[in-house]
Amino acid sequence: QLQLVESGGGLVQPGGSLRLSCVLSGGYFNAYTLAWFRQAPGKEREGVSEISMSGRTTNYADSVKGRFTISRDNGKNSVYLQMTRLEPDDTAVYYCAATPRGMTEGTISHEYDFWGQGTQVTVSS
Repeated sequence: QLQLVESGGGLVQPGGSLRLSCVLSGGYFNAYTLAWFRQAPGKEREGVSEISMSGRTTNYADSVKGRFTISRDNGKNSVYLQMTRLEPDDTAVYYCAATPRGMTEGTISHEYDFWGQGTQVTVSS
């Protein structure tokens, strides 16, 4: 069973940066499309970013384009989300997710099979 463990969340001031990490175990890392989702209190879960198995293709939600960068290190079984110019609306629990299905460029899928436990990101002064 694939397991995902996120880290890197915390409290940051508006305009600041954070880097989230997610380590996968229990499966062949290169065989999974990976994504980051987030859920704020009282809101639906939102797809933030997605990266293909090769790492060559990425998708981003409009709300984070130009501020967030997703990447993966297949040698370290890890996926990352570099977040810059953080805003209070970025406050949420962030989850990494994995699926053996391929991704479609231009739109973030919500059909993910494996999820981490989440890490809290709070943007506040």
